[in-house]
Amino acid sequence: MQPKLSVITIVYNNVKDIERTMLSVLNQTYPNIEYILIDGASNDGTKDIIYKYKSRLTQFISEPDKGIYDAMNKGLTLATGDYVLFMNSGDEIYAPVTVAEVFDTAAAADIYYGETEMFNEKWESLGQRRHCSPENFDWQSFKYGMSISHQAIYVKRSLAEPFNLQYKYSSDIDWIIRAAKNASSIVNTHSYVAKYLVGGVSKKKHLASLKERFRIFTKYYGLVPNLINHIFIAINLAQYYIRHRRTND
Repeated sequence: MQPKLSVITIVYNNVKDIERTMLSVLNQTYPNIEYILIDGASNDGTKDIIYKYKSRLTQFISEPDKGIYDAMNKGLTLATGDYVLFMNSGDEIYAPVTVAEVFDTAAAADIYYGETEMFNEKWESLGQRRHCSPENFDWQSFKYGMSISHQAIYVKRSLAEPFNLQYKYSSDIDWIIRAAKNASSIVNTHSYVAKYLVGGVSKKKHLASLKERFRIFTKYYGLVPNLINHIFIAINLAQYYIRHRRTND
């Protein structure tokens, strides 16, 4: 029996990107997907796009929410699949065969993960994320930065607790760490599984996002280790930009 995947998309006033995201889910070759779409009462034409495909959605809600993670929690509450995947408006599942290939990697893992390719607002590829996915991932893998994005991780629903609403920008990091702490088998698919549109809420509120991320890492790893780890993060970031500048010169 093929596991059932709940794909959850949240959107608010994103008429430009929502159809592209929806089609990346609806065009999957994998047969056992339920698609849940949570709209925050959009008023820019987004709902008109969604209604074109409403008959192919398992669940659709359009109502005001208290922010991105409140909307994601609504999706989790409605999910009935064996696994959950968040593919928010603007992002895409990598290719039509991606979900099938993920589940072909190994049987009954607690978590599957892969690589993310970044795209700009013109949907031009920016290449791989700066933080490549680790060969082996566990709850401590975020010590030196967020190495896996929530678009690239399939989590067994029994491990998918609600998002902590005290975090406004980085609750997905806290959510992934909690799931990974409770997971006994985590599988690297060794493939690209998601396309990510850069410039989300955490980028627009970058400083607040970094402060929140520091709080989350301190909670799990301790203050002193986190401070030491951030020295390595700063060094790695500097080395990345030096290398990147050289390749562009």
